[in-house]
Order: sequence, then C-alpha cells, then structure tokens
Amino acid sequence: MTSVYAAKPWLGQLSEAQRAPVDPPASVVHAFRAAVLRAPDRTALAYFDGRLTYRETDALSDSVAGRLAARGLRRGDRVAIMLQNTPHFVIALLGAWKAGATVVPLNPMYKSAEVGHVLGDAEVTALICADRAWEAYLRDTAASSPVRIALTACELDLQSRDDARVLAFERLPVPGDTEDLLAVARQGLAAPEDRELHPDDTALISYTSGTSGTPKGAMNTHRGITYNAERQRTGLPVPEGAGYFALAPLFHITGMVCQLAACVANAGTLVLAYRFHPGVVLDAFTEHRPAYTVGPSTAFMALAATPGVTREHFASFRVISSGGAPVPPALVEKFREAFGPYIRNGYGLTECTAPCAAVPPEKEAPVDPVSGTLSVGLPGPETVVRIVDEEGKEVDFGEPGEILVRGPQVVPGYWRRPEATAETFPDGELRTGDIGFMDRDGWLYVVDRKKDMINASGFKVWPREVEDVLYTHPAVREAAVVGVPDAYRGENVKAYVSLRPDCEAAPEELSAYCEERLAAYKYPRVVEILPELPKTASGKILRRELRSRH
Repeated sequence: MTSVYAAKPWLGQLSEAQRAPVDPPASVVHAFRAAVLRAPDRTALAYFDGRLTYRETDALSDSVAGRLAARGLRRGDRVAIMLQNTPHFVIALLGAWKAGATVVPLNPMYKSAEVGHVLGDAEVTALICADRAWEAYLRDTAASSPVRIALTACELDLQSRDDARVLAFERLPVPGDTEDLLAVARQGLAAPEDRELHPDDTALISYTSGTSGTPKGAMNTHRGITYNAERQRTGLPVPEGAGYFALAPLFHITGMVCQLAACVANAGTLVLAYRFHPGVVLDAFTEHRPAYTVGPSTAFMALAATPGVTREHFASFRVISSGGAPVPPALVEKFREAFGPYIRNGYGLTECTAPCAAVPPEKEAPVDPVSGTLSVGLPGPETVVRIVDEEGKEVDFGEPGEILVRGPQVVPGYWRRPEATAETFPDGELRTGDIGFMDRDGWLYVVDRKKDMINASGFKVWPREVEDVLYTHPAVREAAVVGVPDAYRGENVKAYVSLRPDCEAAPEELSAYCEERLAAYKYPRVVEILPELPKTASGKILRRELRSRH
C-alpha cells in the first residue's frame, strides 16, 4: 500500500526558505571556529556580569582539549560533563570535542547510583563536574568506575555578582585529586591537531529512558546536531549575533541543540544563568535582551506567575519556543494576552536530536476541534512522520496511532544495546512511543505517551485531554492527570494540580468543572491540590512519581 504520508503534505505549509536544503557543518566545533573567524570579539557567553568573547572561549577550550589529550584521552573516549548552565559547561564541551571525545551529558540532579550507572555503562574516561558535587559524592562514585581523569569547576567563577538566589554557596579549595577546569583552560595549551571530527561520529551519548525501560544512551551524531541547529538558524527570524537565553538545561538535548548549537551556528551570544529561577531569568531578560529562548511549558507558567512580571520583560524576543513538555492551548493564549509573545510549540525526543516538528514563525498552531489538542507543528522538509496502528499499519489522516519518525536527525541507535536499537529503530525509523495523529494539511498532534493511557471501565482516557481542560480554569497553574487503581473501574482518573498565586479552588470545584466539559468516564473523580508538582530538571511534570504515590 502506498504511504499516505510519503507525499509530505506539510511541505505546502512551509516557506521557500524553510523547504530549502541546508548544508550543515561537520560538527558544532566547525561551526564554532567559523563564528570565531566571523566575529572573534563578539560575546559568545554571558553569565550574570561575566563575558567571554568567541576568541577567548576558543582559546580556553583549546587548552582543555590539549590537557585532556596530554593526560591520555584518546579519540572516541567518553567524557562526562555534569554542570549547570554556566560557561564552564560550554568550555568543557568544546574542549572534549576538540580532543576528539564523545560527550556524555549528566543531569546535576543525579544521585550517586544514577551517575555510577552511566559512568560504567558508557565506560567514561574523564569526568568534568562541579567541585561541590565531587566533594559531596562523586569522588566515591568515580572511584568505582572507569574514570581516570577528573576536572572540577567552581561555578562562581567567570562572574562576580554571586546572585544569592541561585549562587548561594561557598568557594572550596580545588580538590587535591582533581584539576581545576578554569586553571587548565588558562594554561594556553593548543588543541591536538589529529582529532578531526566527522559528521557520523558520535557527538553525545544522551541517557534517556527512551520509550521504555532503564536509561539507555542515545547516540547523537555530529550530523544530527548540526542539521537541527542549521534548520533553526535558517528557519527562524533571529538575526545573526543575537542573544539566545538558555532556559532549558544544556545537558538536555533541547538545550544542547536549540540553544547552544543553534546559537553557535548563528554566531550569537549564549546567555546563561546557572539554573532556572523565575526572578533570575526575568532579570536576565531585562539585562541581556535576548531574541530567542526555548523551554518547557512549566517554565513559562512559573514566569507568568512571578510577582512584578510585565510585557517589557519579553519585549526583545523574536521567537519563543516550547519543547520537552506539552503546551496547553489555554497557556498559549493567556501568555500572549498578558505578555505579547506567541509560544511556538515543538515536538522531538532525545532519539531524534530534539525537534522533528515545530510551528513555523509566520504561522500559529491549529487546535483540533474534537479533542482540543494544540498541534505541535509541522515536520521538516527532510523528515517523514508516519502514524501507525498497533499492527504497524498506517492509519489515515485524523486517526490516532503511534508516531514514527525518519530523517537526518534520528540517531543510529542506543549505545551498545543492539536489541533495544532493533526494537526502537526498525530499519532506521524511530518508534517514539507517543500517540498522535496528523491532519490533511500535515499538522502533527501529540495525544499522549502510549504508556500513560488510562483504562477506565474499558474506555481509553488520555491524560493530556483532561489536563488541557484543567488549564482553562483561572485558578490552575499546573496540572497532571494519572490513572489510579480502582477495584470496580480498573482505573480511576485522578488529577493533581497546583494553583496560581492568590487563587483558591476546592478539589470538588475542579472536579465539577471538568465534569461539565468532558465525557462522564473522563473527568477526574479525585483532585488533589499540591503546592508544586514534581518535575524533571528539564521541566517535565513527573507523572510517574505521582502514580507511584498509589
């Protein structure tokens, strides 16, 4: 049967510039060196009151690469980086790549066992981390791993403001069993000349739970990263040299590609603020006037709820994107009404190196009239998205099924997991584990994760649909819906919500609000109000943690 998606109906929605082929550089290092040649004295990294030019960042990362090579790091060895959104992260990343290494980004929130699993599974040779984390637990964790080179960083360096809202910690002496990253970077060493990177080399091993199971390392290639970064550069109206605010964590694929790599491709200034704090972020918007940022919907909810926030905070932005978590239609409209910018939805996974669909800058995402779901956008010109049923057969437009993705950004597989690779990437096509549908114009809609579907008395309930209704209530700030065991119905629909500042709503009121707007089997019988919903470091609400309460 001929594929109904092979004609790529989304192409008709894209501009000529968005459809045009791109010729990405071989790696982010190649793009960075080109930016150094174009604008050596432009600020590459801004960190509170600290500034580093492209020329300075190039020299610092060269020296890190030279030191790693001198200590025996070979081409293809793995370097783990466990740092917040600081210049140290970027210097370490570029230095590791210039030394020919594969980088393993680590979430700074990881505990010892989680770090130990990754260090062992990826056979990490070098670890670059915060000095406080090393002293607290990483020294012991690294001792029982393959790590033999350790560099530590004081994340108070490279700025002098010491904002107590996020930088409320003391300087430590450099741990005696490590080298100080910044001291190494200032040694003036040359990067090794025999470590040229190639497009199909593995740039990152990004650990993710994937579509199921324990964390696996997705092998993001240099080609995949620079392809998506170049699509960002050519497809968005962000001027060369503009500011990119790092709202998403750089260790997350969204932050890595849509912020760091896209900024480098555009010879822009990457604005860093350690970690997400609404007040710090808004102050940085005012100080640095960035043109672009991307983050989860929960971050924009937090910014919108911050006392003193005004339209002026967002006046400099040319594009604001959302990725990493679903965007409720009500949030998009409330945000635009209050602050001006239209939040542009996007869709991607670690396994497809961040975005594989997005809302173009001159368009607005349609809302499905039946489910009320906001579209996540249009696939790119070289990307093919298909929707299939449980037997793997394509469904027609408008019919829900599992989303499959094929394109230059899809990773070749999981690190040393041939069985998992074969299961998730049959014939190179990514099985996302997400349920969605596509309309006849090529707009993609994500309904929910396959594993999050609730079965209430034999009826399927997708949490997203219930959450989107809850977000239309004026008192609701955050919402998450899960299935909880029920002896009679199999599963009951339960909602967890946090409320907006200075708002009140009783659980019974929220349940009744949903009952008026949803079929009887869909509305939440139980609503629990929490001060804050649990989230990952990248801002996704943790439904599984809420389910585990039962």
